[in-house]
Amino acid sequence: MLLKSGERLLCTNKRDIIKIRDHDGTIGLLNISSIALANELGLEWIYIAVGVTILQIISPITQFCPVYTILYPIMPHTVPIQIGKYYLLSKIGYP
Repeated sequence: MLLKSGERLLCTNKRDIIKIRDHDGTIGLLNISSIALANELGLEWIYIAVGVTILQIISPITQFCPVYTILYPIMPHTVPIQIGKYYLLSKIGYP
């Protein structure tokens, strides 16, 4: 499916919504765990939260999210979301 400029891919399938919720839960768990570990064990654990935040900020630009890259093979009957611009182009027929 090729989208025209300005069109958005809507995820209305129940499996797609579950995948998005799994993604959000994983990101939230990483952030909360990082903050708790930094509070209990040392400030160096906060770098996990910083890394997750940086990836969240740049993912709309790069169209890459490591969590979605892991979730797509686990849930293959869902829409591939932010697993790389070149991957999506190759799936719809671009070289």
